[in-house]
Amino acid sequence: MEPIRLYSMTANRKLFLNLPRYMAESNTYMFPTSVKEVKALGWDYIDVILFSGDAFIDHPSFGTAVIARWLQKYGYRVAVVPQPNWRDDLRDFRKLGAPRLYFGVNSGAMDSMVNHYTAAKRLRSDDAYTPEGKAGQRPDYAVTVYTKILKQIYPDIPVVIGGIEASLRRVTHYDYWQDCLKPSILVESGADWLCYGMGERTMIEFTRAIEAGRNISDIRRIPQLGFYMDGRCKVKDAVVLNSYERCRKDKKAFAENFHVIETYANMLTPPVLVEPVGDGYVQINPTWPPATQEEMDSFWDLPYTKLPHPRYKGKHIPAFEMIKFSVNTHRGCFGGCNFCTIAAHQGKFIQSRSEDSIIREIKGLTSLPGFAGNISDVGAPTANMYGMMGKDPALCAKCRRKSCLFPGPCRNMDRSHGRLLKLYERIAAVKGIRHAYIGSGIRYDLFLDEKGFVDETSYPYLKELILEHTSGRLKVAPEHTEDNVLKLMAKPSFRLFERLRTEFDDIVASSGRKCELVPYFISSHPGCGMREMQKLSRHPALKGIYMDQVQDFTPTPMTTSSVMFYTGLDPKNLEKVFVERDPERKKEQKSFFFKKGKRY
Repeated sequence: MEPIRLYSMTANRKLFLNLPRYMAESNTYMFPTSVKEVKALGWDYIDVILFSGDAFIDHPSFGTAVIARWLQKYGYRVAVVPQPNWRDDLRDFRKLGAPRLYFGVNSGAMDSMVNHYTAAKRLRSDDAYTPEGKAGQRPDYAVTVYTKILKQIYPDIPVVIGGIEASLRRVTHYDYWQDCLKPSILVESGADWLCYGMGERTMIEFTRAIEAGRNISDIRRIPQLGFYMDGRCKVKDAVVLNSYERCRKDKKAFAENFHVIETYANMLTPPVLVEPVGDGYVQINPTWPPATQEEMDSFWDLPYTKLPHPRYKGKHIPAFEMIKFSVNTHRGCFGGCNFCTIAAHQGKFIQSRSEDSIIREIKGLTSLPGFAGNISDVGAPTANMYGMMGKDPALCAKCRRKSCLFPGPCRNMDRSHGRLLKLYERIAAVKGIRHAYIGSGIRYDLFLDEKGFVDETSYPYLKELILEHTSGRLKVAPEHTEDNVLKLMAKPSFRLFERLRTEFDDIVASSGRKCELVPYFISSHPGCGMREMQKLSRHPALKGIYMDQVQDFTPTPMTTSSVMFYTGLDPKNLEKVFVERDPERKKEQKSFFFKKGKRY
């Protein structure tokens, strides 16, 4: 297969003006989404058809584009059906026919329920992943709805589900919107296979296996695959969890399950997990080893156009506008916050791209329409974890800690920001780059402890972050002020934020620049009552700070905090936890220390 070239500005204009002819004439193409576009490519078959709840944007921030480009790299013909209409005669599900190998289904970049509803369970009026922000273009529980339709129309074609919604619902989970435990999404949707986590290696291995007609028992050994089977599991050394039925009857059993799942999810070499349900079981295969730097580069060094599909004819897609000039440096997070799903999906171990790969992508930004030299974000789940890893890999291989930072930093963790500072220096030297902002979150406990700066790179990093990579507001996430709540969040003491504010104020004052420190907080988290919110609102360290960044806690599948919300138990030790469930009192917590966006 001839290498696929990157778009040029000329090619972009040509594509938008005459998509069918361009797709037919060039080996550089946007993935087809209609019969007309398939015919323009001269295809007489499609290997894989991907259905997604999002508009299709060919950018590495969107999983559909990543998997499509990755399969394309190996010669597979991939088509995409974005936001299919599930309300009519289902023509969107029929229009491209049956693929040669399988259907892939995801809900988009978010869980569809989080996308649709606020923490108060009110329907949102817009959708950032849809043209013009229009709401209602995907169903609730999108993965399940799409899969059931496909299995009804094409019962003999395999369906593989993936993305954030499938990944975080891979086993029994608490669903906040129905206020009940639901079984694995494999059971509810009827999907044949589930790919959890970051799926490049799993999906190419699976695709090759399906194409080669490999024995089903071989396919069932592919890492990061899940599936449902009748009967009893015969896998030696598999860890068998409490059944779905037992978890529904006993909240303690559900909490026990989650603690086991989370422990193994944060290990370098976890075992097979088996969860009985009905007359069978769900099997979740262990993860791949963390991607190497070379593998990470290969995932990003693909011919993404960095643009929405031409079918949208220049319509405004809010999510695209937010990330179109951003660059992702790595995957994973070892922070281990109890309310966060990142590690459950991307893993605990940091997987970084090379500086050369990042610089290549940044140089490519300069040719994109509308780019004025400002990178909106050089980041990741936690921007300043780039390149960080354990000093002794052998210790990491045996570790079962969920977090490398809580309750205290791991002594084996190298927290140097030296490599990141060198990356920033290289970015600044790229011709055409005016500013490289850090829009992602940072962990200040990576460079500060209660004694001061961690090492010789810590102060230079904070100073450069504030003066060179912040556009007037540095956003950080202490999440709360009270230790009893922070402990249940797995977050460091608020004293560390106080130290950060002192250092921040000194740097800003000495520079003569204007910059604000903006803290994020969560209300109604398990363990948090009115007393804790009152203390937060009156904390002297917050005097003079504009606080408009508060989020009411939303229980999302596969987090420790959501398990605490449902069970009233800390899954780590099964101790009782106070949980505020009353909607009015939750609302009161959120508004407790606000008055028109200002602190009392």
